[in-house]
Amino acid sequence: MDSQEFKRLRKKLGKNQRQMAQLLAVSLKAVHSYEQGWRTVPPAVARQMYFLAFRLRPVDDRRPCWDVMGCSEERKANCPAWEFRCGEICWFVNGTHCDGTVRKTWDDKMLICRDCEMFAACVSN
Repeated sequence: MDSQEFKRLRKKLGKNQRQMAQLLAVSLKAVHSYEQGWRTVPPAVARQMYFLAFRLRPVDDRRPCWDVMGCSEERKANCPAWEFRCGEICWFVNGTHCDGTVRKTWDDKMLICRDCEMFAACVSN
């Protein structure tokens, strides 16, 4: 997550910088630094921002990833998104098998997720 995306999502959530700091349990100075690009947004903060943005979507607009992606029974059986019934937020769960491989880090996983319609729906304007 870069500084511009952080700021855009904060505004989408309807929070000022102080409110965002309280919501994320970080300092106001940290929020300033993320938005100015002086500090990298930590993965845990980025995940929480994406999760909160996702929660703004209407409930009837949420479909599980295995339906959207047409996953086979074998792929579903090996995927934590299926195991924990969180296919609407598959991008939030590490260890998913979206492209046939498990990514080792959050940043590596997000390289795949950013091109996926499941993730795009949560961060779109």
